[in-house]
Amino acid sequence: MKAVKHVFAGWRWTLPLLILGVSFWLTLFCRSAVPVGAFDALRALLPGPPDSLAQALVLNLRLPRSLVAMLLGASLALAGSLLQTLTRNPLASPSLFGINAGASLAMVWVSAFSPQLFSGFSIALVAALGGGISWGAVMLTGGGWQQAGDRSRLILAGVAVSALCAALAKATLILSEDHAYGILSWMAGGVAHARWPEFWHLFPFTAIIAPWVMLLAGRLNLLQVSDDSAQTLGVNLPRLRLTINLLVLLLVGACVSVAGPLAFIGLLVPHISRYWIGYDLRRMLPLSMVFGATLMLLADLLARFLAWPGELPAGVVLALIGAPFFVWLVRTRT
Repeated sequence: MKAVKHVFAGWRWTLPLLILGVSFWLTLFCRSAVPVGAFDALRALLPGPPDSLAQALVLNLRLPRSLVAMLLGASLALAGSLLQTLTRNPLASPSLFGINAGASLAMVWVSAFSPQLFSGFSIALVAALGGGISWGAVMLTGGGWQQAGDRSRLILAGVAVSALCAALAKATLILSEDHAYGILSWMAGGVAHARWPEFWHLFPFTAIIAPWVMLLAGRLNLLQVSDDSAQTLGVNLPRLRLTINLLVLLLVGACVSVAGPLAFIGLLVPHISRYWIGYDLRRMLPLSMVFGATLMLLADLLARFLAWPGELPAGVVLALIGAPFFVWLVRTRT
């Protein structure tokens, strides 16, 4: 019996990783303007210069795009899991709590009005600042700082702040027509433009923050029970909450600065991960990153298939997938 349980537990990791690997491979060669064979995609990953145009296309265009998609999905899924843990709210996510909207508004304002003023700053930090301001507004108006507050108020506050940020962004587009097309394309969310510079911009954030969060997973497990239990066991709650909030803002800011606002990954993936492997954050958080990366790759793949020979923004596909799930989740929680 123990052997059967051990094999089943192994498949809980092997199957998601297998699906991730297959999804990554498919994104390297499916729906390409220049025909790319399945084995050309594999050969392009080998060391050495590319031997053909197809391999060069994979190495310079498709590979960085797929890697960026994986980093985006993993980072947003991790951010959503952390927000749901901090607030103990199953509907928490960067998009519903206004972080995406605030980060997007900051990016729109900087792009439209004063790109030279912030030329010496990281665009991820600018986005994180905007997301932090909107997140603070949500927490303030929704009573998020009160331990006994109504957690459902956070969702209402997040919707209101997101609507305000969206209205300000639209007003900015009207006032800055020269930048309107580029801003609208970016706000749709996607990775069609992603190349190696975008990968190296996003990779340090994920590579540093993800291991940091895993080291804090044990303390976050205590936070899932209650604040009193965590404090009794020696957890410094103010410092832990501040640290996690800052890490979430940096993750979301980096993602928004690269691909625009991508909704529903942070909402959908944590629930799938809990169902698949349980509530222990030491296992659930890394699996959330795997599922998030897979979902983003599949969304990018579907975006190519649904509008071939053109392609849809991946953010549109994510909305088509996530909106019905959100409705179902709200109905089951009320």
